[in-house]
Amino acid sequence: MSKILKSDKIDSRKKKTFSVGITFLILLAIAIVTYAIFEKSGHWLVEDDHFEHAKWVVILDGQSANFERSDFAASLLNEGKVDSVLILGRRVFRDRSNAEFYADDFMKLGKFDSNAVFLVPHNDPSTISEAVTLIPWLKAHNADTVLLLTSAASTYRVKRIFQKLTGNSPVYLTMDIHHIAYNPNCWYNNRESRKDWIRGWAALAVSYYDLFNVDTLEIADSSYYKPIRSYAEYSRSVRSNVNLQKLLPKIEDKIKVASEKEVTKDSVATAVKDSSKTPTKPSKK
Repeated sequence: MSKILKSDKIDSRKKKTFSVGITFLILLAIAIVTYAIFEKSGHWLVEDDHFEHAKWVVILDGQSANFERSDFAASLLNEGKVDSVLILGRRVFRDRSNAEFYADDFMKLGKFDSNAVFLVPHNDPSTISEAVTLIPWLKAHNADTVLLLTSAASTYRVKRIFQKLTGNSPVYLTMDIHHIAYNPNCWYNNRESRKDWIRGWAALAVSYYDLFNVDTLEIADSSYYKPIRSYAEYSRSVRSNVNLQKLLPKIEDKIKVASEKEVTKDSVATAVKDSSKTPTKPSKK
């Protein structure tokens, strides 16, 4: 009887050890998978395409005050890797948008053709709305390859949104411009990177819902807050808005003041010259 009890104890002890071992292996596997997902999840948000040349580059709204996307696009344009630039900017005043300020700064970064830089003033609250604004215009201009510049953590989502709403053409590319705000290799070490990671995954999840059963956009679906126009057209409109009738009296006043100063100066010079020619009388002793 005692031998049977002893055997049962040994068997239960072996079963317990086996269960603990299995549990440990399962937990280890979960830990490894969790770490792998945690480590790689920063890269899954990034779609970094390599290309030789693209007809268009689009600077999507939302860059920081350092204008990192504008700088990157200017470098590509200077190197001849892109031909034309579309600069998006949200409305900030009643009749002004950030696109105007972005474009003015962009033109200082190189000697660019003002007919190849386009302003896209918009009032869109999301990337999907920006895509709805841009895609019909791109199709109307027979765009074939378009590079989209956005934050690294948004590249996969942005590319998917544009491809989903566009269909087969144009083809979209995205790049990691390696801005300091987000590093996919160690996103968990930096507060701003962690925030971008959370926002990136949340926005990606919402985009799947927003794009469910959505049709592609065609040229006829175009709708703009304001027309898209080149920097050359924008510059001409700014100059035409200057009221010359109001400026003319001020210019005339300046000319009059300058003339009076010149007459006074000439009079003084003449008086000095005449006094130098007048003979001095000899003094009486």
